[in-house]
Amino acid sequence: MKKILIIEDEESLAEFIELELEHEGYEVLTAYDGRSGLEIALEKDIDVILLDLMLPRLNGIEVCRRLKSSKETPIIMLTARDSVMDRVLGLDSGADDYLPKPFAIEELLARIRVILRREEKMLMDSSTITLTFKDLELDQYSRTLKKDGHMIELTKKEYELLLMFMKNINRVLTRDMLLDKIWGYDTMVETNVVDVYVRHLRNKIDIHDKESYIQTLRGTGYVMRE
Repeated sequence: MKKILIIEDEESLAEFIELELEHEGYEVLTAYDGRSGLEIALEKDIDVILLDLMLPRLNGIEVCRRLKSSKETPIIMLTARDSVMDRVLGLDSGADDYLPKPFAIEELLARIRVILRREEKMLMDSSTITLTFKDLELDQYSRTLKKDGHMIELTKKEYELLLMFMKNINRVLTRDMLLDKIWGYDTMVETNVVDVYVRHLRNKIDIHDKESYIQTLRGTGYVMRE
């Protein structure tokens, strides 16, 4: 049985979501403040976390950052704030998806299913454990990157983006394709978020004054070419 943690200070909403999830066959844990939610998330094996942005004791961004520094549990951020910068901030802190309030419970359930399918597929796709490109070495088992033998720290989304490129060497990947594969077909995230994460990756792996590992094709997308 898949286990879902709700971290939401609006108790009536948390209870409603909990009932719907239990009806769908999930095991549900609930916390009403950020610090308690983080403690549960770190202590237990959770499959998906539903995380409110505005929380007492510890806000959702900080919960997300602290959790992602030690675990890779998928997080769907729930918030009434819906500006592009709020979405980017949530995703940069490590969230896997973003759902603005108010939302239909059917959409939330669909997003949970998408994340669970994606996590299962990533496990199945790890038959080739180590991928290499030039002096980059990506280990799918430990989800780590080495460049010329030196470890480079990646966020979850940076890792997934680089994995897509290294599995598709010489293949042009459009922004829509990357958005679909990494964030999910029904995500609220806009395509410019892909550009933000490509820039983050380049800052970590590129060598100053040398051609980028990830090349831009104007009006189309990106490619890693041998």
